[in-house]
Amino acid sequence: MLRADAVRKSFGANEVLKGISLEIAAGEVVCLIGASGSGKSTFLRCLNLLEQVDDGDIWLDDREITDPRADADAVRREIGIVFQAYNLFPHLSVEQNIMLGPVKAGGQTRDAARGLAHELLGRIGLAEKAGAYPDALSGGQQQRVALVRAIAMQPRILLLDEITSALDPMLVGEVLDVIRDLRRDGMTIVMATHEMSFAQEVADRIVFMADGLVEESGPPEQLFTAPRSPRTAEFLARHRT
Repeated sequence: MLRADAVRKSFGANEVLKGISLEIAAGEVVCLIGASGSGKSTFLRCLNLLEQVDDGDIWLDDREITDPRADADAVRREIGIVFQAYNLFPHLSVEQNIMLGPVKAGGQTRDAARGLAHELLGRIGLAEKAGAYPDALSGGQQQRVALVRAIAMQPRILLLDEITSALDPMLVGEVLDVIRDLRRDGMTIVMATHEMSFAQEVADRIVFMADGLVEESGPPEQLFTAPRSPRTAEFLARHRT
């Protein structure tokens, strides 16, 4: 469904991605792990075309989305992304935050978008917060709303960039429960995370990145119990939870 071929990205003299190649199948959950600075966030931003690659290409089905002629906005409607910063509009209510994309970019009527917003909020246990504003919500609630806002656009693929790292540990579980539900619904997910136990639970495949490259990739039961790379083993020994 989504394929990156030898993707490179530099910021000035700093080469962050040094030739990443990765394939993601429809319905697959792939967790990217690795130390800060290994390139996980930059890679996700390249997949969503928020960053322009310097070399290599990215394909969605049979379309090269890194082709300069590709419609980036159309691609982003198919590949949603959620960041660790919730990025909710503070002057809009929860309902309005969720409705904005489907109405402005998806062409839905306000009534249809409002109905969808309430349905999704009900699924994550926040139906009563539809009229609230972001600053009245906890961090976990804001992040769940950010997830729903992305889901409301009905993307084919969802990219999640360390979405629990800014949360109090007591709130992390609220957000991870939503991701479990998305996985059960068959959503294709690529997720950068430091939550090792959660990655081991939900991922079909773990990709360990180091220094802008894929160091090792495999199913959780193999990578966590018998990593082939010494660098993977060293990382897991330091970060296993």
